[in-house]
Amino acid sequence: MKTIYFVLVAALLSGCTMNKTPQPVKGSEVVGVARLSFDVAPLQRAKVDTYVAQSAASHQCQQWGYTSAFPYGEPIRTCSLSSGALCLNHTVTLEYQCRGIGMEKYLRDEIVVQ
Repeated sequence: MKTIYFVLVAALLSGCTMNKTPQPVKGSEVVGVARLSFDVAPLQRAKVDTYVAQSAASHQCQQWGYTSAFPYGEPIRTCSLSSGALCLNHTVTLEYQCRGIGMEKYLRDEIVVQ
């Protein structure tokens, strides 16, 4: 009987939802696409704060000279660690489209003539 409770508790804990903070990864300044990603272990559900993700993407876009970022497409799930046919870890990538031209773009490209 104790074994059944132990298995039930282990199953419930392994399937819990985890808060994830996506980190900026390789994006494209020319195309204006910022990418954020995070890892998800098996039997784990990821919960992402959309405000924090939007803020991180907007910050990346602003560094490139754009004014803001908007969600683009669906999340991309790729297997980052596998053992045979079993995927042990997924990487989820969120894409954001950079829009608008900020003044930093003009100031950064400004040439000083004396």
